[in-house]
Amino acid sequence: MDIYIQKRKWKWLLLAFAFLIIGASLWYTNILVNKIAKDERKKIETWADAVQKKASLVKYTEEFFDKIKIEERKRVELWSEATKRLIEADNTEDLTFYSEIISSNTNIPVILTDDVGIITTAKNLDFTPDSLKNLEKINALRGTKLAGKLLKDFTEYNPIVVKYGSKKSYLYYKESKLFTGLRDVLNDLIKSFISEVVVNSASVPVIITDSTKERIIGSGNIDSVKANDKNYVSEMINSMQIQNKPIEIDLSGQGKSYVFYEDSFLLTQLKYYPYVQFFIIGLFLLAAYFLFSTARKTEQNQVWVGMAKETAHQLGTPLSSLMAWVELFKMKNIDKDTITEIEKDVKRLEIITQRFSNIGSLPRLEKDNLVKTIYDAIEYVKARTSKKVLFSMNLSKEDVCLVPLNAPLFEWVIENLCKNAIDAMDGEGKLEIVITEENDLVHVDICDTGKGISKSKYKTVFKPGYTSKKRGWGLGLTLCKRIIVIYHRGKIFVRNSVIGKGTTFRITLNKDK
Repeated sequence: MDIYIQKRKWKWLLLAFAFLIIGASLWYTNILVNKIAKDERKKIETWADAVQKKASLVKYTEEFFDKIKIEERKRVELWSEATKRLIEADNTEDLTFYSEIISSNTNIPVILTDDVGIITTAKNLDFTPDSLKNLEKINALRGTKLAGKLLKDFTEYNPIVVKYGSKKSYLYYKESKLFTGLRDVLNDLIKSFISEVVVNSASVPVIITDSTKERIIGSGNIDSVKANDKNYVSEMINSMQIQNKPIEIDLSGQGKSYVFYEDSFLLTQLKYYPYVQFFIIGLFLLAAYFLFSTARKTEQNQVWVGMAKETAHQLGTPLSSLMAWVELFKMKNIDKDTITEIEKDVKRLEIITQRFSNIGSLPRLEKDNLVKTIYDAIEYVKARTSKKVLFSMNLSKEDVCLVPLNAPLFEWVIENLCKNAIDAMDGEGKLEIVITEENDLVHVDICDTGKGISKSKYKTVFKPGYTSKKRGWGLGLTLCKRIIVIYHRGKIFVRNSVIGKGTTFRITLNKDK
């Protein structure tokens, strides 16, 4: 029994040690996860700050270009007014100022037409890099009607109406080269801003929303098809909000906005890695336990078989000698009562030898009367037990219950269970055997009024070496379980037990082989 107490202690110690390792691993992994999560949030915050500053720059640049656009129109209007004054001026007026205004326009392309659209003047039209050829093309335009691609290029902005006297002219203009170059820079800046949203330093899925957290301003590292699915994006925002607190930023033109982001794939892997690791280790340990347990049971079976065969062999020689001595005693006319008692003991030794021989090899089961087999076993035990032990059975000796049995081995089981019950009652009490049938099963209950067994030891009592006696090998119930489970393909277990009131063992057998 001390072996099993120590074994149980070792199991609890190993279990506690395993939990300690698991706890330490989870604790350390959690520290790493938190560090990586903080690092990722710091990267997202840095990126969000850059996006915020770049958005402010984009807004400022847009406002700046709007001012340039207004200034260019003012310059064109000034140029048209100077042209008008130059046309209306008389010979006495100094025209130098107006001429300087007209000649100072070297950037803004302009075309002046009459009221029917005939070109009268054109300037700063770049048809070719060659200035002479360019001048020739401009001169060739005069007197022609403004139409086609040229009209389309110069109608992006509304023309300025120039009135002098009763005549009316139209001044068409478009963006200067300088403004066009600056606008390209603005477009590149906007594209750069968008790329900042799409590609971020943390390389995690990111969504930027307005203050309502519903309208999407931008997103990154999200499948473009899924990004257009409102339901998917809404679910993703909720999921991101659960994982990480959104970062609040102030985007120019948008006001208060929120940056939602998801944990990186590496961080997600690291979160679940310990559980996957423990699961794999657990599977490995279960497989190893199963293999070692199978090997141990096989080894035990070999020991049982070897011990049984050797015991049967060792009993065979003195048994043959005793049988010869009985015959000799009969020939010498020794007291018959003495010879009868010796014959009984010899017969008992034959039965024991047969039992060990059957354990040593797979026994043959035959249809036999279970009631008679139990009565025979009880009679043997009863004759060697105190009269203070009362035996009872719910069926009479004449009843028949046929089941596949190996009678010598099954009697051995009943004898062992009865002896254990008698020891538990200290040689005084009631021992009852109840046989019940249930469909294709037969139940045999052996009930005593002994000391009882604690519930924690219901299974331990069947293990080799377990005994509650001061003297004993602890093999009786182990042998019973082997005979019932392995040879008869049945079951044996403690059905119930109450400390100080008694125990009931149940054997369940199949009616068919």
